[in-house]
Amino acid sequence: MGRWRPPQPRSSKYITAEGYQRLNEELKHLWKVKRPAVTEAVREAAAQGDRSENAEYIYGKKQLREIDRRVRYLSKRLDDITVVDRIPEDRDTVFFGAWVTLADEDDVEKRYRIVGADEIDAAQNYISVDSPLARLLLKRSIGDEVTLEKPDGSEVWYEIVAVEYQAYSQDR
Repeated sequence: MGRWRPPQPRSSKYITAEGYQRLNEELKHLWKVKRPAVTEAVREAAAQGDRSENAEYIYGKKQLREIDRRVRYLSKRLDDITVVDRIPEDRDTVFFGAWVTLADEDDVEKRYRIVGADEIDAAQNYISVDSPLARLLLKRSIGDEVTLEKPDGSEVWYEIVAVEYQAYSQDR
């Protein structure tokens, strides 16, 4: 077996306005704050003499490579994505950016927000638009029932109880 792996499928090119703002702030922070600080630390470490055994210098150069890699990724990604900042006309149907409340067989309710691949956050119940659950929910309406097949082969039934959209405000 070789080391070659097939490329991952491309994630969707959509992002919420909040997600775009967060990624843009991360890019600015890396470029204007963190990178200059690490560059200065590397310069000071290089001035100490032999660089081959200088741990601060080696670690600083590694940090710079990681920062540069992330800056390149964010720059390309921010140019390539589409910001979805409008609320759809039909607010009872699930579209990108919606908060969806689901009830399972035991009437336990769970609330998820469908967001872009760059915004996934389990702590906030943000799920990717590319996830199996989100793909099942898209273009469904309140009262619709969906059945999700789990990786182990079992199935879970959900009913869409509520669909909400929140207007974006830059004050947050």
